[in-house]
Amino acid sequence: MTKKIAVINDLSGFGKCSLTAALPVISVMGVQPCPLPTAVLSAQTGYSSYYLDDYTEKMECFRSEWEKLGASFDGIYTGFVASEAQIEHIFRFLETFYKEGTFLLVDPVMGDDGVRYDMFTEGLLEKMKRLVCLADIITPNLTELCLLTDADYETVRRIPGDLQIEVIRQMADSLLQNGPETIIVTGIHFADKEGKQIGNLVITREECQMISFPYIGKSFSGTGDLFASVIAGGMARGDDLLKLCRLAGAFIEAAMKDSVEAQVESVGGTEFEKHLGMLLPKNEKQ
Repeated sequence: MTKKIAVINDLSGFGKCSLTAALPVISVMGVQPCPLPTAVLSAQTGYSSYYLDDYTEKMECFRSEWEKLGASFDGIYTGFVASEAQIEHIFRFLETFYKEGTFLLVDPVMGDDGVRYDMFTEGLLEKMKRLVCLADIITPNLTELCLLTDADYETVRRIPGDLQIEVIRQMADSLLQNGPETIIVTGIHFADKEGKQIGNLVITREECQMISFPYIGKSFSGTGDLFASVIAGGMARGDDLLKLCRLAGAFIEAAMKDSVEAQVESVGGTEFEKHLGMLLPKNEKQ
């Protein structure tokens, strides 16, 4: 029977992020994504103009109807959360569906490049700290890890080389002691003998490993969503985590290279569609 993941996130018509990124990625990996939309937007909020239909009050309708169906999930994956009310609905969802044998992946979308998103209040941050402690795996970027651990982003960002990696590991350890088994800190910029790199630092209680790729010099909307979606899909089908992180990195690198070549604007997201075949189960690859 096909594995199923409940995906709690918003749906944007333009921007290739959130559910628009998660649904094709998880599907091509041989796993059924079951979307629970938190909002429907004409375009993601990075665009100069967009329409937003808030689904906060409809989240309970999804939960209760799925409960009536006797639904169960192999995984639950949460992304962007817009309000304290939404995160309370997620807690209620977890009370119903987060069972033994179900993994919880939390992508704590709160900010980037040292800047917290405008809607992220102190109250929502405290609830997000509670949510990540329930998770099996979380995928924060460095800004989000700093928010979760009350660290100063600029101080951490300025720490050089291997010392910065050690500091990040220590920050992650403080979270690992309270709940999650694995933390993948995404989008860490550094330089080595090969030049500028961007890496994802995989941290567990037993190990810490950087998986890096050449930095192409530009960022795009939705790459964090693509990464978390690959991790979620791979966890559902039982992939090795380190191999999965390498696969996710290679997939996103290929998509970003095409986007740079095609001169796609950053807000539009990456040209990932033609590379989805990289994610197929091994026995289905051509």
